[in-house]
Amino acid sequence: MTLTPRVAALLTLPPFMWACNALIGRVLAPLVPPMLLNAMRWALALVLLLPLGWGAVATRQRRAQILQRWRPLAVLGLLGVGAYNSLQYLALQTSTPINVTLIASSMPIWMLIVGALFFGERVRSAQAVGGLLSMIGVLVVLLRGELGAVASLRLVPGDLWMLLATLGWAFYSWLLARPTPSLAGEQRPSWNWAEFLLVQTLFGVFFASLAAGTEHALGASWPQFNATVWLGLAFIAIGPAVLAYRAWGLGVLAAGPNVAGFFNNLTPLFAALLSALWLGQPPQAHHGVAFALIVAGIVASSRR
Repeated sequence: MTLTPRVAALLTLPPFMWACNALIGRVLAPLVPPMLLNAMRWALALVLLLPLGWGAVATRQRRAQILQRWRPLAVLGLLGVGAYNSLQYLALQTSTPINVTLIASSMPIWMLIVGALFFGERVRSAQAVGGLLSMIGVLVVLLRGELGAVASLRLVPGDLWMLLATLGWAFYSWLLARPTPSLAGEQRPSWNWAEFLLVQTLFGVFFASLAAGTEHALGASWPQFNATVWLGLAFIAIGPAVLAYRAWGLGVLAAGPNVAGFFNNLTPLFAALLSALWLGQPPQAHHGVAFALIVAGIVASSRR
């Protein structure tokens, strides 16, 4: 495919929003347990989506369409809403931000592997080259230009949780592009984007609530509600949840999961830049090098 400016913008917005989500998640970590944070985030997103996607549940016939397709919809809700951020927040309990972000940056590789093994997608040489360039760019920004720091990385349980989250997101993206027959073609109900996301969120909130309840039963502390928590929740529900998911869905459909996966590598770069601005530190030379490598990887992967 040819990567148009519109598609590139659609696929750039989610990484930026998700970088903001990571930054806010770090701020809220001492105040709200991770599973509860994800459940509250999506519960608020559900409230915001209801007036936009009400048509999906407005009549008995429309609700029957959901019940007839509950299995694939439950999988989408579990992977895209209930699992990824819950596992990410859980990973940060025992892992370091550099490990978590580095594992998440392997998304393009998992996109290629999942596509080849489960969806019959052939991996092109340009995609392999693009993946290598993007991974090098991510390493540069995460290690602040000191590549020798790779030797100090150690796997802990949180790293494995993040690996599971990344693999789940790869499956979620492929299921958007290659849906089951009941969600494709003429069999797919006439849901608009808000209705489709609302349906996914209904299932996702169920799974996220189960995780939060289990977390509380295991002795998690009660959240400390204050203005910071409420403002943070409002942002991550509107931006990283609703707006980012809308843009990601359109981008995946237009560019395909493999190309979209490379844009995910912009997340750690945006996170580094936002952290620099948050802390009052100007960007360094390695930020520019990393940006050039990641963009080169995206361009290479999108070539015929």
